[in-house]
Amino acid sequence: MKFQFDIADRGRTIEVQRKTAGYSVAVDGRARLVDAVRVGPQTWSLIVRHPESGEVSSVEATVVPQNGNGAVDVYIDGHRITVAQRTGLGRRARAAEGSHGAGPQRVTAPMPGKVIRVLVAAGDEVQPRQGLVVVEAMKMENELRAARAGRVKEIFVQEGQSVEAGTVLAVVE
Repeated sequence: MKFQFDIADRGRTIEVQRKTAGYSVAVDGRARLVDAVRVGPQTWSLIVRHPESGEVSSVEATVVPQNGNGAVDVYIDGHRITVAQRTGLGRRARAAEGSHGAGPQRVTAPMPGKVIRVLVAAGDEVQPRQGLVVVEAMKMENELRAARAGRVKEIFVQEGQSVEAGTVLAVVE
């Protein structure tokens, strides 16, 4: 199967073929053999073989869906990489399209971590992409932002608190 993705805001063509032992994954024509095993609800253990060099590497990747826009954040070695399937819309158009949803926005922890800073209070007006809460996970600070303008209805966490993946941190209406 052939897919078009924006990976870290760069267009990529990904081809995936099932093999007897794993998958053949070609990124922009460069093939790798990948054996993938799910080791947690959002975490995968990958053995990646590079046919040209014969090099083999082991990678652990955590895949966390973003707030309702179809994109995911992939965490590898403490680095966050945003991945979105191409729809024919540009990055700004996709962001604008995702910011007009109805109903309250529940901002959740993408992975287990510790709340480092709470940047808003209940009742505050917020703008799209405004920071709400900063969570430290995998030795990296992640600023969680509002998807659209609104008013902070409730903050459920405080600085220094440990949170699990999926914990609701704040609600914006």
